[in-house]
Amino acid sequence: MTEASWHGVAVWAEFGFAGAALLALVFVAAPYGRHERPGWGPTIPARVGWLVMESPAVVVFAALYALGDHAWEAAPLALAAMWMAHYVHRTLVFPFRMRERGKRMPLVIAAMAFVFNVLNVYVVARWVSHLGDYDTSWLWDPRFLAGAAVFVAGSAVNHRADTTLIGLRKPGDTGYRIPEGWLFDRITSPNYFGEIVEWFGFALATWSLAGLAFAVFTAANIGPRAFANRRWYRATFPDYPPERKALIPYLW
Repeated sequence: MTEASWHGVAVWAEFGFAGAALLALVFVAAPYGRHERPGWGPTIPARVGWLVMESPAVVVFAALYALGDHAWEAAPLALAAMWMAHYVHRTLVFPFRMRERGKRMPLVIAAMAFVFNVLNVYVVARWVSHLGDYDTSWLWDPRFLAGAAVFVAGSAVNHRADTTLIGLRKPGDTGYRIPEGWLFDRITSPNYFGEIVEWFGFALATWSLAGLAFAVFTAANIGPRAFANRRWYRATFPDYPPERKALIPYLW
């Protein structure tokens, strides 16, 4: 089989994993963060878990991308820069902003996320830098421009939501509070909403099944967690606003 054939298999496998993840996570919340609970085997510090599971999105992506025949062309570089802008922050900045003192994560969760991230990285990196065809004119194609705008908007929502959630805790504090204001008055998880918007913007900017597969996988992976978070808030705080949707303002 050619690499293009193998890559096609990987893309459709990612769609399949998205369906499996959605089915599983609708019924079982991944046991980290506010959903941490025993029974999932050995654990590691949450910050270490984040570094481990997100690292392929920077290290492996950079290595696979650099091997592509089109790696140093303008349009692939622009798409790679969008990816790296998110994941350098997610891997090397966000874990050190978290106030997760004493929090732990099951090793199996970090390991599974690591494996899935390697698949995600292969699908996107090899498409953008090698198997896809993006000449310089793609940079002013309406699909790229619209996708980039959506990506930036989603990223801004994601970053602002993360900052708000981190700011709810004082240094050394590990408790939870109800976030208020801005999109938090409409939905439980603007951070997840922003990230999903971000990656569908990226999918539009790439105009590819590879980009779409990753966006769908992201939505399937973190979308159900928004609903799990809302259930947790409602069970933990009797005064949690009942009108708040979980993920999408006014809808869900």
